[in-house]
Amino acid sequence: MGKLSTHVLDITQGKPGAGVKLALYAVNAEGRTLLTTDVTNADGRCAAPLLAGEQLKAGKYELVFAAGDYFAEQGVQVPEPRFVDEVTIAFGVADAGQNYHVPLVVSPWAYSTYRGS
Repeated sequence: MGKLSTHVLDITQGKPGAGVKLALYAVNAEGRTLLTTDVTNADGRCAAPLLAGEQLKAGKYELVFAAGDYFAEQGVQVPEPRFVDEVTIAFGVADAGQNYHVPLVVSPWAYSTYRGS
């Protein structure tokens, strides 16, 4: 059985993104449905998988990270409106039996992701 996990890396400060609020949505033709919310721990990770086993299904998802709020809480000076604020990563799960790890590497000016396992 597969699982979905994430973590946040703050490349501005060279450390895990601790305390980042995030939301996970399932996406279909009718729109999106909130599945769960979480906050990253001191290691920039969620304490448990976002979805695991029967909860993880093939389909489209969105992870929304409150990156702008995180940087504001860190005291990072950025202009208003923020260049990077809410980061939405839209991704697909083709095989729910596999592990999907969707990290966010972020600064106030840029972000990237990749598929881990």
